[in-house]
Amino acid sequence: MIKSEKEYNAIVERIEELLSDPENIDNSEAKEFVELNLLSDLVADFEEKYHPILPPSLAEAIKLRMHERGLSQKALSEFLGVSSSRISEYLNGKSEPTLKIAREISKKLDIEASIVLGV
Repeated sequence: MIKSEKEYNAIVERIEELLSDPENIDNSEAKEFVELNLLSDLVADFEEKYHPILPPSLAEAIKLRMHERGLSQKALSEFLGVSSSRISEYLNGKSEPTLKIAREISKKLDIEASIVLGV
């Protein structure tokens, strides 16, 4: 168990050293392979407790999908069947989509329903 940020930083540094040798990643017989896996598990547990990764907001998720798919606000509004101003409101967090539009966003943009619904 990692007890402090100082320990965490030292272990992350050691993991980076271990990762620099491909043998430590590919060879399950290597002593450093075992060390790497044990340290990685410790770091994962510490990060989950003290540095959790929060799910993205709806606006962040939509912006990511727009970027990934090369969609402008206008193209997204046409794709979802809502006005460009409504898309702008979603992106600025000024309004939430209706349940019908939330379903469309989830389905068409492949965004988890929990993110779209904010739960």
